[in-house]
Amino acid sequence: MVPIERVERVEVAEGVTLARRVRTADDSSRPPVVLLPGTGMTACDWGPVAAGLAATRTTHAVDLRGHGDSDRPGTYSIDLMAADVRVLLHRIAGGHEVDLVGHSLGGLVACLVARARPDRVRRLVLEDVPIPHPRPAATLERPPGRLDLDWAVVEQVRPEIDDPDPGWADVVRGIAAPTLVIGGGATSTVPQEHVREMAQTLRDGRLATIEAGHLVHATQPEQFLALVTAFLDASLDA
Repeated sequence: MVPIERVERVEVAEGVTLARRVRTADDSSRPPVVLLPGTGMTACDWGPVAAGLAATRTTHAVDLRGHGDSDRPGTYSIDLMAADVRVLLHRIAGGHEVDLVGHSLGGLVACLVARARPDRVRRLVLEDVPIPHPRPAATLERPPGRLDLDWAVVEQVRPEIDDPDPGWADVVRGIAAPTLVIGGGATSTVPQEHVREMAQTLRDGRLATIEAGHLVHATQPEQFLALVTAFLDASLDA
């Protein structure tokens, strides 16, 4: 039976509380998994994957600051999101390790967390996450209607991605955790050569491709879940 999902809130900074959707597995012997979504996406977008993982491990699907049910403080950056997640990991697991899965923006956040806290991140999965390279600045026009994020997230974080810090490769080289990089293949909006570069730059990286476009876990959840589960379980079952 798949564990029932519950919503919990955790204060991670003054005036900033993150919402997360938790499924607690009966088997507590495996490290918990923390799932970080991309820009404009929320914890709900991990539904089928979180449910599948929760058959054998507790899962925490997170709304990053400014997204979903988390607080919208009006100030956003990849560094601030990573600082939030570092506090969250402490609240979730204390001094124990977790497995960290990040899609797109959530993957960049996960890289910073794994680099800063090698003692907390046992294994890392990056879904269609490239080494950031400069690209033409996008025209940022807010879509009409209700959004699942504070539009200021896009206004403040997108420039960081379009004109990235040149130190990103050093961040990635500093990640100690074994890492699975899953590319979305030819139909992805992300240059796959930059996704391959991510896998090659990591100390202990491996690359797999699922021809699903940028939203791999949403488009091909069964294939994604099979790859991720096998990777996370490999050292535990050895």
